[in-house]
Amino acid sequence: ACHYQDMPDMAGEASQSGVPADPRSDAVNRVAAVSAITLTMIEGLREIAGIRLTETVESGNVSVKWQKLNDTGKALIDTWFLGLCHINAQYNCIRFI
Repeated sequence: ACHYQDMPDMAGEASQSGVPADPRSDAVNRVAAVSAITLTMIEGLREIAGIRLTETVESGNVSVKWQKLNDTGKALIDTWFLGLCHINAQYNCIRFI
């Protein structure tokens, strides 16, 4: 399983000027990036790969379980993992366990 660490109860806003509106904006961005690709992976497994899932989504923790993974599902998970690795390379915010 892959888990990520996020900061408790963060809030922020996007700045259109390119200057962060809040010093915590990098933290908000990394949490949003991980959340977006993870939720997209879950929906892709269900809707595109046709895999039956059991998932638990909580703040800072996602667990996804399945019985059998087809080739499409494997490709989606590989792509998700590559995305996580790129986010981690930028922000150093993911703990792989």
